[in-house]
Amino acid sequence: MFQSDLLGVSLVYIYVAVLLFITEKVLHKYPEISRKVLHIMVGNIAFILPIFETKEIMAFIAAGPFIFFTFLMSPYTPIKSIRGKTSAAGHGMGLVYYSITWTILAYLFFDNMVVIAIGILAMSYGDGFASIIGIKYGKKKYNIFGDEKSYIGSIAMFIFTFITVIVAIIYYNVSITAYLLLILIFISLIAALIEGLTPKGFDNLTVPFVAAFLYWLFFLM
Repeated sequence: MFQSDLLGVSLVYIYVAVLLFITEKVLHKYPEISRKVLHIMVGNIAFILPIFETKEIMAFIAAGPFIFFTFLMSPYTPIKSIRGKTSAAGHGMGLVYYSITWTILAYLFFDNMVVIAIGILAMSYGDGFASIIGIKYGKKKYNIFGDEKSYIGSIAMFIFTFITVIVAIIYYNVSITAYLLLILIFISLIAALIEGLTPKGFDNLTVPFVAAFLYWLFFLM
């Protein structure tokens, strides 16, 4: 393992450990709030990615093990004593899907890390704020495939996805052009539509894959 890979793995594990401590211990009396904090803040891993030098290390050492760890914290864990309050507060497999997403994106797009970042940030900040704003302000609801969403939540999904992918573009030194901005608006709109259509926590899979794929399709294919 290269020194930078070791640093990257260490930062990921330390960062996630701190988030879990805050959400499971400090905010344990407010499980819904802690779930949102974890869902959004774990997306900052997108800014650690450039430290890694090896695809397999990022995918299978930094990201992959969290599939197992988050399952053990889920409501379906065989070890009930370590079940997390945060996981139990929302869709039971949400964090597991999160980990699966990052692992697959890391392996497929390691040579274009901005693609991974766009997927992660659309999933974390976009979907996270869609839920927060939708719950608080979403009076008008819709239900297409068995999961109630709000119109204001979908608008928030579009706005926060667009903002965070712009941040990713700047962070990864991609030149901003009018064409790029139009495509990012399109990606954000599609991500919002996908989030609105996807039921039962599966948006932690569909949103990042669709957002990442669309960016790859328009700019890197």
